[in-house]
Amino acid sequence: MKLYISLSIALIVLALDLASKFWVESALEFGQSIPLTAFFNLVLTYNPGAAFSFLSEQPGWQRWFLSGIAGSAALLIVFLLNKYRHEKSFCLSLSLILGGALGNLYDRVTLGHVVDFLDFYVGNYHWPAFNFADSAIFVGAALMIYDSFRKKENPEDSVRKVK
Repeated sequence: MKLYISLSIALIVLALDLASKFWVESALEFGQSIPLTAFFNLVLTYNPGAAFSFLSEQPGWQRWFLSGIAGSAALLIVFLLNKYRHEKSFCLSLSLILGGALGNLYDRVTLGHVVDFLDFYVGNYHWPAFNFADSAIFVGAALMIYDSFRKKENPEDSVRKVK
């Protein structure tokens, strides 16, 4: 996959993430919850930590620590997208992860926290709230894992077929 296509996918994910967060912040007050189904609410919450609110109780250093990790990961992903551009599925998964990482990085740098609003639950158990960026990261990681289990053709086998 050409680098500009991979980066375009990441930018689309970033745009959708930022637009959805902007919409939720303009429609809801912090802590407000709107039940939509028997298992899903829209809720506006902020997470100053990482996934599952890891480090959220820290005094603030985690903002820049997590931003540094996300920025470094984004640079590494762009490098990998260019290096492995012939592996379409790998590049698609990296593009989704990159777009999600940039969405949460933007929040963390500009707001000091990540905006979360998707609240799924069963009975009284609520999964930690998340956002579109988190979903893209999850789907990208799942695609990458799935792709790693697929049988890949050995480049030497394709050379033998040509002969």
